[in-house]
Amino acid sequence: MGTRPLLRLTFILFIIILLFTCSWYSLNLPVFSDPPQATSWLCNSESRVFAHLGSVLETEIHKPRDHMEDVPHHPLDPLTMREIYKVRTILSTYPPLLPSFPAIHSLSLDEPHKDLVLKWKEGDPLPPRKALVIALLNGQSHVLCVDLDLGLVTSNKINHGSGYPMLTMNDISVAMQVALSHKELNKSTIKRGISLSDLTCITPSAGWFGPDEEGRRIIKVQCFSNQGTPNFYMRPLEGLTMTVDIDKKEVVKFTDTGGGIPIPKGTDTDYRFKSQKEPPRMKPINPISIEQPLGPSFTVEDGHIVKWANWEFHLKADQRAGIVISRAMVSDSETGVPRSVMYKGFSSELFVPYMDPDENWYFKSYMDAGEFGMGATALSLVPLNDCPRHSYYMDGIFVSWDGKPYVQPSIICLFERYAGDISWRHSEIPVNGFNIREARPKVSLVARMAASVGNYDYIFDWEFQTDGLIHVAVALSGMLMVKGTPHQTADQTPNQEAASGPLISENLIGVVHDHFITFHLDMDIDDTNNTFVKVNLVKEETLPGQSPRKSYLKAKRNTAKTEDDARIKLKLYEPSEFHVINPSRRSRLGNPAGYKIVPGRNAASLLDHLDPPQLRSAFTNNQIWVTPYNRNEQWAGGLFTYQSKGDDTLAAWSKRNRAIEKKDIVLWYTLGFHHIPCQEDFPIMPTVSSSFELKPVNFFESNPILKEAPMFEKDLPVCRPATSA
Repeated sequence: MGTRPLLRLTFILFIIILLFTCSWYSLNLPVFSDPPQATSWLCNSESRVFAHLGSVLETEIHKPRDHMEDVPHHPLDPLTMREIYKVRTILSTYPPLLPSFPAIHSLSLDEPHKDLVLKWKEGDPLPPRKALVIALLNGQSHVLCVDLDLGLVTSNKINHGSGYPMLTMNDISVAMQVALSHKELNKSTIKRGISLSDLTCITPSAGWFGPDEEGRRIIKVQCFSNQGTPNFYMRPLEGLTMTVDIDKKEVVKFTDTGGGIPIPKGTDTDYRFKSQKEPPRMKPINPISIEQPLGPSFTVEDGHIVKWANWEFHLKADQRAGIVISRAMVSDSETGVPRSVMYKGFSSELFVPYMDPDENWYFKSYMDAGEFGMGATALSLVPLNDCPRHSYYMDGIFVSWDGKPYVQPSIICLFERYAGDISWRHSEIPVNGFNIREARPKVSLVARMAASVGNYDYIFDWEFQTDGLIHVAVALSGMLMVKGTPHQTADQTPNQEAASGPLISENLIGVVHDHFITFHLDMDIDDTNNTFVKVNLVKEETLPGQSPRKSYLKAKRNTAKTEDDARIKLKLYEPSEFHVINPSRRSRLGNPAGYKIVPGRNAASLLDHLDPPQLRSAFTNNQIWVTPYNRNEQWAGGLFTYQSKGDDTLAAWSKRNRAIEKKDIVLWYTLGFHHIPCQEDFPIMPTVSSSFELKPVNFFESNPILKEAPMFEKDLPVCRPATSA
């Protein structure tokens, strides 16, 4: 290999390491919106000329924020940069980890015990600040608790179960260097007519498939051609896979079975706006946004406490979970007193299995949160495109493999949404003397994060409504993971039924796959004394002569006593409602206060329960689980997900069949997608979404938004398009 390719390869590796390990302070990306100006209003409009804009990143620039002076104000506030540096100092002198400093795979707040958080009031001293550290040293995974007040390690446990910690960017960088220096890779690329300098490689996780790969941390490496396009995902070197031992820094297996499969062309794969040579074949849409002449209605206090309308909650970024909502409370519509709804909610795991048994595909069964981290893969949101005007942007303070903090800027945005939806309405035809036209606009508050886990982008929305409802949505976009094929049209495919997916472009198969997102929902309805109730809709037949009706539906309540009673598989023809109630908090009519989970679009895993990927992701065997609260049971795929066998997952914990009636309980909900790709998904997918709702049931005495004011023309600025000269 010549000098120039080597230099280019070295430069690419340097850039990869730089992007993911440095502080990011030098990046001029959005952090916080400027304060809204209420003193003046300017409304103008200019025609959007297609060729004038370069990149959506040019839409808005904010100054980066210095986090070195941050201090915690709330028991659940994430570790500050100073606290992270202190943890690193403590670990550097801890004898069991000497003489070398371990690789840090996770370093986050060890949240105080729940009872301490619930008792804490603003102005009280904070509970002791502690850090939970997962470190890897000499092949052993250590779980350490570091007391920042005492300045010492108070606990050090070594994992003796299956699995390894979440991958670090250093692990990925090492795997890339090992793979790209492997001689067989150079030979394979030359056979395909390209050079190493034209490669972009990725590191799919290895999964777990038996004893052959046990006892060592391995990762797969697959490569693509980046010639002529930044969308290298559409140009795979099909059949080429390297298995790398991360710790020994060696290729343990090299496979190349794709010699007869051409590299797909890069034509029309560049999705960037500046690369589009012609305008879309549609009538242009005029610029649109909602305007807030008095500024947003929400406030963010002490960096993490969000207050809006009748809601208050704690919001933070987490390196593994992404976005975390805690201590969500809504004001009582009669008294105004805040009432507890949810102690903590977040996406606990994201399972993505691909449906191809081929040697180069069978292992693709990702556990994105536990293997890569949803927060760690979240990049800065794009103003006006990811988030509207007047959004508030929040940073993530995360930790690199060497134990040093770094900033992921603007990975969460907070904004008010009004899309013309109706909150409630009724009109009366004036035949009875009433001439009524009553309607209320639906304005909601959204907390959003987007994780770019390799080719896929996952957009998470937590939307709060004034009627007490929480709407949780996940949207998917990004690029398909495609498989190279010698065929250019469907007619050329000898046996389309045997293919792992449909042809989506010339020489490209979109492999069928699933997405399952499991949410941890620690519901505290008016306290921790909660019960799970399944309300079944059952068909009843009328007695002869009883009624002209033959049948009707009746709601029958069934209280779940144990975990077994609360395992739910959704069934269209066996409809039910699923309530979390507080039996000790009753309405004036005697109904227990509660919330129900309302499923939206969903899908169930169809894999064999003994299939290795499904063993690891057995938490997707049901759409709903309920477990007693346990601060050590937060990750549905287990604390150590990477290469795990599934022996420490939600499904394993639930086998104990613990009592859950009148307990502090956690509701787990899995939403899913079956994805059969199509041509419209090429070269980049339009978003597809699914959601669920947490809706009040007898929580309020009556409609909590009855007294909301309607919107009037005088409340809004006059904004009209400019008249043409």
